Amino acid sequence: MAGILWADSDYGLLAFIILDCLGVAAAFSTGRALASGWSPQWRVVPAAAALAAGVQFLHFALFQEVLLSLHYYVVTLALILLAAWAGYARMRSRQMATQYSWAFERVGFTWRAR
Repeated sequence: MAGILWADSDYGLLAFIILDCLGVAAAFSTGRALASGWSPQWRVVPAAAALAAGVQFLHFALFQEVLLSLHYYVVTLALILLAAWAGYARMRSRQMATQYSWAFERVGFTWRAR
């Protein structure tokens, strides 16, 4: 997996685990924050893209990895988009089930009519 998901360097796996786990946690919180403000779902994409760029910069600044690597940016972006979408969907389903409890019930990452 070295070279596919993380950089093939001395600290590649460590950097991937530490920084991408922190990035995924931040993305989940970002998704929740966007949903709690009743923002449309498309706003998750630019927020995740900016967060992925920040994580890639931290890879460069802390572990001397390649800054402008499209491959590793896409890997990081995919992880962050998945986490941001999960946070958004989970919060939105909670909102719908709470705000409109007479009409909807929560089912995992979504809601359904009663």
